Amino acid sequence: MRVNRILLSSALVVVALVIQVSVLARLHLPGAVPDLLLLTVLGLAMVYGHVGGALVGFGAGLLADLAPPADHAAGRYALVLCVTGYFAGLIRPENGRLKSATGPMAVVVAAAIGSTLLYAGVGALVGDTAARHVGLPGLLFSAALYDLLLAPFVVPGIMWLARRSDNDPLAETGGPATKAGDISSGWLSSGTGLRIGSQRGGLGALKAKARTRSARVGRIKGVKRL
Repeated sequence: MRVNRILLSSALVVVALVIQVSVLARLHLPGAVPDLLLLTVLGLAMVYGHVGGALVGFGAGLLADLAPPADHAAGRYALVLCVTGYFAGLIRPENGRLKSATGPMAVVVAAAIGSTLLYAGVGALVGDTAARHVGLPGLLFSAALYDLLLAPFVVPGIMWLARRSDNDPLAETGGPATKAGDISSGWLSSGTGLRIGSQRGGLGALKAKARTRSARVGRIKGVKRL
């Protein structure tokens, strides 16, 4: 991953985790807790692709596993978000731009249900039966509902930030000098109507036109004198 992607992803994941632990987890809503960390991974994965989504998901999940007040085995949520980020990146929209809200909302619902089922399944393998006591159907419904209500305020903004960080001129293959040359040529061509690559030819054409006009004027004056 690029350096700007790593920095942006790390900052967004830390902010999302802090808000989720300090604010959303203390709302004591019935059923599941709104998963801001999951929405952050989804937004980044739908811009960075399946590889970037898997890496971001693993890092975000591992951080959530180690952050207090985590009460489950380390690596459990890392596995869930890694798989979720991978599959969300597979359906990345073209150029990372949303054409409709229907697709991303369906991804959010599927990710909320799938991550909850995967988390409960991994928990059952390690002897954690908390999902059975809460009630899995109600947990799935509340997780999908909360994430769906929160998604319009989170996912588009995260995708916009991810696209903006990818447009860093220093990350282009041509380098800063090439970028500056392209920008300067664009400004000059838009201001003068001439292309920089053919500037000499354009000036020669203007001179030829001026000579032609002066010759025509001379002919007209000669005709008038006769």
